[in-house]
Amino acid sequence: MRFWDSSAIVPLLLEEDRTPVMTALAKEDREIVVWWGTVVECLSALRRREREGLLSPVELDQAIGNLRELERFWNEVQPKESVRAQAARALSVHGLRAADSLQLGAALAWRPLPSGDAGFVSLDQQLARAASREGFTLAARLDS
Repeated sequence: MRFWDSSAIVPLLLEEDRTPVMTALAKEDREIVVWWGTVVECLSALRRREREGLLSPVELDQAIGNLRELERFWNEVQPKESVRAQAARALSVHGLRAADSLQLGAALAWRPLPSGDAGFVSLDQQLARAASREGFTLAARLDS
């Protein structure tokens, strides 16, 4: 089971350069864990692509359908005080943006034990580095 950041979910919704890698990771471990706000972050990314003319209305509808289907099977970390506390700490330790600190806070609140082996999937370099420093095993290599 791995925690997935929104940046790693989007390639599962529409065809991108990283889609084959993310699809392989998802097939390898079907128990995806995400933050409660992941749906909103993914919808934001999809709508931004639509506004920029990178997605047609048909492609947008297909991607949203893919999101709804994936959402049926993932596990969500709900907004609770432990997530907020971890996110606030992450802001001072890692210098993340608010949304990324909430992602990391959710992953930290979800992780069974700080010393336990837990995977983290993100295509955001700064967030991935922060997760690595927190002891998560990164599941994807970041090239850019």
